[in-house]
Amino acid sequence: MPGLGRRSAGHAVSITAIAACALSGTAWAQPRTPEAQPPAQQTPPQPTLAADLQGDVKRGKDLSYTCLGCHGIEGYKNAYPMYSVPKLEGQTPQYLAAALHGYRGGDRAHLTMHDQASTLSDQDIADIAAYFAGKPLKPSGKAPGSVPQAAQLCTSCHGQDGVAIVPIYPSLAGQHEDYLERAIEEYRKGGRKNPIMKGFATSLKDQDISVIARYFSSLTPSLGTESRPYTRFTAE
Repeated sequence: MPGLGRRSAGHAVSITAIAACALSGTAWAQPRTPEAQPPAQQTPPQPTLAADLQGDVKRGKDLSYTCLGCHGIEGYKNAYPMYSVPKLEGQTPQYLAAALHGYRGGDRAHLTMHDQASTLSDQDIADIAAYFAGKPLKPSGKAPGSVPQAAQLCTSCHGQDGVAIVPIYPSLAGQHEDYLERAIEEYRKGGRKNPIMKGFATSLKDQDISVIARYFSSLTPSLGTESRPYTRFTAE
């Protein structure tokens, strides 16, 4: 809790100050009046954020076996409503981790993904994200051709070539067209809670969404589908 955090930080600083006085031979005087000034406090260290965790690719591969039941099959589709399961290979670990946190916390509405993510720790998420990212796409900084007017604003975050300009944003190059349409619809209707994307998506016409999805899905180099490891149960 915030209040407890502040008290703990202040207590830690006070102990540090007392120890410093003892080592230097300086007397430590407790303030006797409200006017007395407490010793100068140092800025407490910031906590490690979940997004900053280092992912273990090998452990992520072990944890991802059930994920590959959908994300490891080329062209696999969500049953209802029907749309292509997104390609993940080539995204950044930062974005994939943020997406999993969104499913776990309810900012993204998908029952199966919520159930899967709710069983994962922050470290599990970091490991899975590192595994699926593989080698993230590298931006070229330029469009392969003319950008449709409907998609021009999108490129300010998702890149002229469909590769995101910062790691926390998703790359869209080569993503399934129907999945991109579905994602925009979810932002528009509240299935995904992102105020920036919601404001943008609600301003779009249905035709604009189709143009945007078609443009980004056609770009290369493309995101890919992670291959499922061979097992004796894998169909030949």
